[in-house]
Amino acid sequence: MRYLGLDLGTKTVGVAISDKTNTIASNLKVIKYTSQTKEAMLQEICDLINTYHITHVVLGLPKNMDNSLGFASQRSLDFQKELAQKCDVQIELLDERLTTVQAENILLDADLSRKKRKKVIDGVAATIILDTYLRMKGK
Repeated sequence: MRYLGLDLGTKTVGVAISDKTNTIASNLKVIKYTSQTKEAMLQEICDLINTYHITHVVLGLPKNMDNSLGFASQRSLDFQKELAQKCDVQIELLDERLTTVQAENILLDADLSRKKRKKVIDGVAATIILDTYLRMKGK
């Protein structure tokens, strides 16, 4: 049993994976997509789910600071439905407020250039989402 963490953006999806003991979350990859390639991106995630024998997906839900749901939240909710229809996996939502800010700070502390940060930030945010979930579940 392994977990996959996803940070859905408008152009990329950050993907993180747990180790076999569900103790450590690691950045797996960042998938770029457009509206024309969204179906291929969904298939790539399903392929990862099958390859790594994923039983649970944790998808970031970007709530507003006042805890309300906005446009970005609706995009994640719609994505959850699409992924559930395409892949046979349990998908849980996790409040991801400020994970991108956390990821940016981590990458700044690592002294990465802006260009390098842009390539990996969504993967780091997905890792934070998955790590938060694993710690909440006591895995």
